[in-house]
Amino acid sequence: MTQEPPMPTPANLSPDASARLAGDTAAEAPPGRSRRTIPRWAWLVLAVLAVLLALLGTKLRKGERLQVGDVPPADLTLTSFEGQVYTLGDLKGKVVLINFWASWCTTCKYEAAELERAWRYYSSQRDDVLFLGVDYVDTEEEALQWIAFYDITYPNGPDLGTRWAQTFGIRGVPETYVLDKTGRIAALKIGPYESFNEITAHVEQALQAAP
Repeated sequence: MTQEPPMPTPANLSPDASARLAGDTAAEAPPGRSRRTIPRWAWLVLAVLAVLLALLGTKLRKGERLQVGDVPPADLTLTSFEGQVYTLGDLKGKVVLINFWASWCTTCKYEAAELERAWRYYSSQRDDVLFLGVDYVDTEEEALQWIAFYDITYPNGPDLGTRWAQTFGIRGVPETYVLDKTGRIAALKIGPYESFNEITAHVEQALQAAP
């Protein structure tokens, strides 16, 4: 058990020390007075901040990347550079490969030719596979130059307001999501596809998914 040192008393202090002690004692709060409490307005501010942080957290969670098994909203609509409108809800019954890209993307070029090759392979054999290119934060002039350079023939359109990118929660380009015929994500690729076979493997996986 420890013992605290005794408090000094005026009897064993110098006159100056006694005066300082008396002053300190006078400055103390009188007995019975409670300590200072937090005003009500401060509690109100804290409550408002808590609500705002909760809303911010919800917004951030909405931006999380979609995963295999997730279903993107059926009302997502892409208008191609040619003016054709594609709405996900209207594409049920088809396997849809959605590729996010941009003309300024240095790694997108590594998969551009193979994506076009895979598209021509499927479009020449069946009508239940569709490729959609979603052009992310780009200019139309540069995007069209890119499409022409790589001779891309599947539909491409700008991601106006980045709604597609925010909905899928992409972290960069390229990213690709393959939807099965029910609109559910069956496969995804972060970064560029490495080969024609890797692309077709994802499409076949979506084609074989149970309806």
